[in-house]
Amino acid sequence: MLTRDEMLSHLKAKRPVVAPSMLKCDFGNLRRETELLDSAGSSLLHWDVMDGHFVPNLSYGPMVIERVRPLTKTPFDAHLMISDPAKYLDEYVKAGCEAITFHLEAVPQPVSLLREIRKRNLVAGLAINPGTPFSAAEPFLRECDLFLVMSVNPGFGGQKFMPEVVPKIAAARALAGNDLIISVDGGIGRSTIKQCADAGCDVFVAGSSVFDEPCYTAAIAELEQTATGSRSAC
Repeated sequence: MLTRDEMLSHLKAKRPVVAPSMLKCDFGNLRRETELLDSAGSSLLHWDVMDGHFVPNLSYGPMVIERVRPLTKTPFDAHLMISDPAKYLDEYVKAGCEAITFHLEAVPQPVSLLREIRKRNLVAGLAINPGTPFSAAEPFLRECDLFLVMSVNPGFGGQKFMPEVVPKIAAARALAGNDLIISVDGGIGRSTIKQCADAGCDVFVAGSSVFDEPCYTAAIAELEQTATGSRSAC
């Protein structure tokens, strides 16, 4: 596992980072999926954790993540879409996550939990939903290592990208400079990734645009190239 400083250096060195959303993977063959993502050069795996309360869906929990951890050295970001993330923090630390991201809507006063995650030598992330204004998160950005802007309403994969959230990315970049890792999650694909990259995004959580493609290597490479404005030679 990477330490907090190692993880931050890794993400900054690799950006743009396309982070496959494991919510869309084949859960009947997690070992094979992990091998394919490693072969594709994935720099980060994004675990969407849903509790059926904070969001209207259930996904997986720390036991699944813990079982996948020995299969890959690729860093894990646990995106906790749950009502009480502090209660379960220890379980995700034990599961081997290098980054833990929770929602401002679940924890309106997030400073103590962000600091606790950092004390565990992990990357501390704060997420906001599309309906939450940037001004609500602004006072807490200095306590964050990672700021996640949701570009769909959380709870289900495969939703349509909401372009009205892009100014939040730009505002966070203008306020925090290059020290903050900015991520976007929801509806990220070839037609949407560039506008997020232009606004200052570093990490792009991609579900359908990776897992619905026949070749993960080509899918991730094309998304990275589109984010940087380069073109594939293929």
